[in-house]
Amino acid sequence: MCGLVGIFDIQGKSSLSRELLDRMNEAQFHRGPDEGGLHMEPGVGLGHRRLSIIDLSSGQQPLFNEDRSVVVVFNGEIYNFVDLMPELQALGHIFRTHCDTEVIVHAWEEWGENCVDRFRGMFAFALWDRNRQKLFLARDRLGVKPLFYSLQPDGKFIFASELKALRLYPGFDPTLDPCAVEEYFAYGYIPEPRTIYQNTFKLPPGYHLTLSPNAPLSAPRRYWDIPFAPVPVTSLQDMQEELVERLREAVRIRLVSEVPLGAFLSGGVDSSAVVAMMAALSTEPVNTCSIAFQDPRFNEAPYAAQVAQQYHTRHQVSEVDPNDFSLVDQLAALYDEPYADSSALPTYRVCELARRSVTVALSGDGGDENLAGYRRYRFHMAEEKMRALLPLGLRRPLFGTLGTLYPKADWAPRMFRAKSTFEALARDSVEGYFHSVSLLGDRLRNQLFSPSFTASLQGYRAVEVLKTHARNSPTQDPLSLVQYLDIKTYLPGDILTKVDRASMAHALEVREPLLDHPLMEWVSGLPSSLKLHQGEGKYLLKKALEPYLSQDILYRQKMGFAVPLASWFRGPLRETVRASVLGPRLMDCGIFNPSFLTHLVEEHQAGRRDYSAPLWSLLMFESFLRL
Repeated sequence: MCGLVGIFDIQGKSSLSRELLDRMNEAQFHRGPDEGGLHMEPGVGLGHRRLSIIDLSSGQQPLFNEDRSVVVVFNGEIYNFVDLMPELQALGHIFRTHCDTEVIVHAWEEWGENCVDRFRGMFAFALWDRNRQKLFLARDRLGVKPLFYSLQPDGKFIFASELKALRLYPGFDPTLDPCAVEEYFAYGYIPEPRTIYQNTFKLPPGYHLTLSPNAPLSAPRRYWDIPFAPVPVTSLQDMQEELVERLREAVRIRLVSEVPLGAFLSGGVDSSAVVAMMAALSTEPVNTCSIAFQDPRFNEAPYAAQVAQQYHTRHQVSEVDPNDFSLVDQLAALYDEPYADSSALPTYRVCELARRSVTVALSGDGGDENLAGYRRYRFHMAEEKMRALLPLGLRRPLFGTLGTLYPKADWAPRMFRAKSTFEALARDSVEGYFHSVSLLGDRLRNQLFSPSFTASLQGYRAVEVLKTHARNSPTQDPLSLVQYLDIKTYLPGDILTKVDRASMAHALEVREPLLDHPLMEWVSGLPSSLKLHQGEGKYLLKKALEPYLSQDILYRQKMGFAVPLASWFRGPLRETVRASVLGPRLMDCGIFNPSFLTHLVEEHQAGRRDYSAPLWSLLMFESFLRL
């Protein structure tokens, strides 16, 4: 994978600092350690760091068209470039390389902004067309690759693959956005388009942005949305066969590489499915890797080994020390803004392991959102049935009162932990789903924030992120709606951010076949009953994979990348948590209620409550502020 950076004078054609652009570019050296390049002309500066994957000898960037009037810097892969090249050659375009990057400049010349409609892949790129006097930025449909931008007071528009490059720009304003802070403590990440900084943004997935000198900065424009348009449904057997064929093809086009390639193999359904398809398409044994945990509640390594043995892969396993908290201080630097998914720790380790033998790894990311694999979908649909029995006007006071009175019972079996369910039933569907996915619910955030910070929010609540997407949703089917919300928020903001930063820290490219957009479009149109069927998530996928994977792999309880935060914060990280959460950086910043910070630490470390999630989010926030 690669990193890109740029400076654009939106007010004209002033001369730019090559030294500054180079420093911004080198801040992303880890994203592309193989080569670096800059292009500068009046008013425009583009930089690139390259991780060589395809056409190793001649794919250097910035890359130009024939007369050097169009130049691009690009992060990602265009998987259908082999199909686009002859089409563009037939239209008169001359190619000097055999890499996917060159397809972008010629596609732009031929189709302009509509070129992105022709690309199948993961990408973020910036393109300057001197003749048309246009700067064009685009991000892939699902947000696999990141792109940040900011308009500076001096009239310079700056952009990069990571925030750390933008922060090097002189005069960059590091003022925190209060709404982003509210969103972070609600979701554990900051959803698009916000960043932690005011006036600095993420280009949303499926959007592009066009700029011209001496023209007002326009808003990004959406070019794609997942449709949830019904597809023809035949027999269950036919649908299973079509799903496998579409998955096989999505895997096939991601096997193009001139460097060693492999796969993550967790032992779950999605990664096992990808490996099964790879094995059928490969003449050599597939390289696979997995992480093992000592705690059997989280250890999927035996299942990964079963799949590796079945498909005769070259399998590597690395056991994560249950007290491997050495990365805690590195995460803030890695993610550039507060990020509270603790599975970033084992994700970092599995990327580290994979890079020892491969430069490209396929993953199973996207299957849970696309095919309804999360358990929370099952719970949400059960709640939806209860919501349908009573109007909101009756549910809100009834279940709201029960939620207030019922004790919080973290220690009890799930069937007795009804407080959260009552609180969810007192809300409408979107608010109820927000409550179920929140890292810190409304009640906890109200206690966490200081009165002055709460006032600075001016009534803004993080649930508005989901409500905005719900208003734009192409579907009102109850299951499809919450899948749509996750595809717009959790998938790019948490899952793909985690994988991008962890993999790029090791100069590893990760490809996600289950996020192939034609596959996702087709799956989105399937009836919900083929995704969640009698409480079984990924129903159609599991049925389709029965000839390829064992019942143990397909139908066991889902696990996840988990770390023992609760015990860490009462044991080896006890003093670290106290020093961070109760230290002056959080106590005195004006955002938090000091007495509630003390309450969180004391109650958790005394064993009376499990506040590991709020404490981890505070630990990461403090690390961010410290940097």
